[in-house]
Amino acid sequence: MKTLSLKLDDPIFLETESVLTRIHKTRNRYINEAISFYNQLHKRRILAKQLAKESKIVAKESILVLSEFEKFHEQD
Repeated sequence: MKTLSLKLDDPIFLETESVLTRIHKTRNRYINEAISFYNQLHKRRILAKQLAKESKIVAKESILVLSEFEKFHEQD
């Protein structure tokens, strides 16, 4: 486990402390869970961007393949 020094804006710190008293969780555990959640959110966003980019790359080829299949279907 790594030790970090962290500076929080005062409003964020106060809000966090308020939440912590209600949910009975340590500050360390709460911050670890928050960062983990935020990492997962950004990983999903990165993956979605990558998928959209790659979908555009193969779109033309997919249309060509589909048109070839349609030609076979029309011959039946």
